[in-house]
Amino acid sequence: MLMSLLATGAAPATASPSRELEQLLGGVAAGDRDSLAELYSRTRAAVYGLALSYLKNGQDAQDITQDTFVRVWEKAGQYRPQGKPLSWMLAIARNLALMKLRSARHTDLLPDEEWVLVPAPDSPLTAEDRHLLELAVNALADEERRVVMLHAVAGLKHREIADLLEMPLATVLSKYHRALKKLNNRLKGDGAQ
Repeated sequence: MLMSLLATGAAPATASPSRELEQLLGGVAAGDRDSLAELYSRTRAAVYGLALSYLKNGQDAQDITQDTFVRVWEKAGQYRPQGKPLSWMLAIARNLALMKLRSARHTDLLPDEEWVLVPAPDSPLTAEDRHLLELAVNALADEERRVVMLHAVAGLKHREIADLLEMPLATVLSKYHRALKKLNNRLKGDGAQ
């Protein structure tokens, strides 16, 4: 099941259409706290997952997640509907994470228990899938992990990931396929033990 989610790029069941997210952003821009709460509910896992893939520290990723939504609250009026509200929000999270990395020069490894928090609580992953995911994801290089997290957890298309990470599309595709091979090999190895 885990590999089929990764291979198909199926987003978690909580993923919402871009149009709905744009409407929520419009509500946030108008000062509607309920719209912010709903936007947070629908996108928290994607923002947290991206921050975690950069920072490798659960507390720092939670801080960046909160800072991202504060920034969204402040800047929602600057968002121009383009059909990519999640990409806009993830760009904010990415920039905040990179600023934190530059200032702190974090090199801590992500504790295994933090990976359990990445998928949304109502995702189709079982406890066993989550355990395998945390073991396998730790075997990936940083950029591979980001690409996989953005595609499998956040539900972004490869072109959106390329734009967000400022990489050529071919590089994103290459990293994604290389990561899938590593994950597949790792999961087969873990399953045989």
